[in-house]
Amino acid sequence: MTTIDAPAPAVAGPTTLTFAKAINQALRDAMTADDDVLVFGEDVGTLGGVFRVTDGLTRDFGEDRCFDTPLAESGIVGFAIGLCYTGFRPVVEMQFDAFAYPAFEQIASHVAKMHNRTGGKVTLPMVIRVPYAGGIGGVEHHCDSSEGYYAHTPGLKVYTPATPQDAYWMLREAIADPDPVIFMEPKALYWSKAEVDTSSPVEPVGRAAVRRPGKEVTLISYGPSVPLALKAADAAEQEGWDVEVIDLRSIVPLDDETVLASVRRTGRCVVVSEAQGFAGVAGELASRISERCFHSLEAPVLRVSGLPTPYPAPMLEHTYLPGVDRILDAIDRLQFDDQPDTTFSEGARG
Repeated sequence: MTTIDAPAPAVAGPTTLTFAKAINQALRDAMTADDDVLVFGEDVGTLGGVFRVTDGLTRDFGEDRCFDTPLAESGIVGFAIGLCYTGFRPVVEMQFDAFAYPAFEQIASHVAKMHNRTGGKVTLPMVIRVPYAGGIGGVEHHCDSSEGYYAHTPGLKVYTPATPQDAYWMLREAIADPDPVIFMEPKALYWSKAEVDTSSPVEPVGRAAVRRPGKEVTLISYGPSVPLALKAADAAEQEGWDVEVIDLRSIVPLDDETVLASVRRTGRCVVVSEAQGFAGVAGELASRISERCFHSLEAPVLRVSGLPTPYPAPMLEHTYLPGVDRILDAIDRLQFDDQPDTTFSEGARG
């Protein structure tokens, strides 16, 4: 895959934005800087998207630049592939995570493979935005953790920001990238607020961020699980643990250097993910850490994840998603590795 430089912003200076507004600003600045950037998907035009992420783009850039499509995800992505052939940079929205599955054949068979298939002669500079994960009281098909499907597909970059600052800059860099990027947006974070500096990215794309330094345990998380990991780290401090929190930011490419350096220093690791643990990103992380940090580990690498069931009804969502108590139970287990496996359980505090 091609390495890119960060694009120049159309506006500069720090300001407080919600996560959703930061994405909107990134789209707006990219469209201002490059007439070939197009935004389209279901209800992204006049309505401004289900989560109002594309609000005002059709009004300000016209229906030729930001427009609604039929309810046909496979057709949306196929159309985007064709636009790439003619020099455009499409940014398409899959309205909800599980709505993207009809388009997965296009993504896995063509989007991910075209660069390799043509020996590098054809690139697909496209971004597929996927609002994903839970925490909003949604129902099946509206709350799903689908990042593992994309991460398992060679040829795709997979970004998942957890802060408004990252939401802005990682999307700007994704749009400028000649390779296809799956841009996973945690729905539960759309309304979170923080300062965004559009003059410069804090971390380069592909590099993980240490959100909280610590010396005794490494908590690894990404996307929607980052605020939870930080909350758990604060709670663990009250129990005498000094916990470091790593935000991956990018699943593909994966920043092994930052992750492994942290675990080698702390000797203990818990991976937190909303997705079910079996055959997922959390399992890949646990495997890589176990292989490469074996002599530094004081205890097995543990996972705290969603349950191995389809996403539940809204009233049961709190029993499905990882919580602070389950993370604290995992941290406690790092002292006693002969306790029963609680990877998918509620934990003693639950």
